Amino acid sequence: MDILNLIGQYGGWSWLVAGFVLLGLELVVPGGILVWMGAAAIVTGLVHFLFPGLGWPVEVLIFGVLSLVSIVAWLRFRPQGEVTDRPFLNRRADRFIGQEIVLNEPIRDGAGRVSLGDTMWRVQGPDLAAGAKVRIIGADGALLKVEAA
Repeated sequence: MDILNLIGQYGGWSWLVAGFVLLGLELVVPGGILVWMGAAAIVTGLVHFLFPGLGWPVEVLIFGVLSLVSIVAWLRFRPQGEVTDRPFLNRRADRFIGQEIVLNEPIRDGAGRVSLGDTMWRVQGPDLAAGAKVRIIGADGALLKVEAA
């Protein structure tokens, strides 16, 4: 009940302070939710200054409704994925999926090596002789998964 007494005593100032505290917490604990709650608290503080006779129960209701509406709207309409001109920037091995290459070293017991560009890559697949043509079907970190082509 102390928080409700604080809101009743300081009114709009407590909402403004709470809003800026929530915005500051978003810097420490990023996720997007606290931004909208902070904005709702600041708007509630401004509403208190415009309509001082509302009382704290109505202000808490305004804060709750604004928080829920803004969070739901953000979750629904936020960008899902950014389009980039370099989709494999941090997934170097994924760019090779689908390519057909020739083995430099034989695959024995499921492991071998292949040369792509200036790099030797470890490959995993069925046992095949050196010089066999393989197709890259997947990647697991720096390990390329292959099948006979």
